[in-house]
Amino acid sequence: MRKLNFRTMKVKRIIAYTLSVLVLLFCLVAILGIWDIIDIEYLISRMFKSLMVILAAAAVIVLIFSILDRPDRPERSERREEMEG
Repeated sequence: MRKLNFRTMKVKRIIAYTLSVLVLLFCLVAILGIWDIIDIEYLISRMFKSLMVILAAAAVIVLIFSILDRPDRPERSERREEMEG
């Protein structure tokens, strides 16, 4: 159980760092576009769509790992023992 919790925290940390880097990269591109250093006519919409897809995927991954790492409730254990016994 402890090992799964450690892996879950590691995955959450990796996802958090990855999303942080992506947000910083998108902000940098947006700032360069504001100063007309790069042309961002279609780039911004693509970046935001990509970021939404990545955020949705990360949310699903964190949800899956939180479900896998959820501690077993005592009433569930009692019901399971009653059904088996």
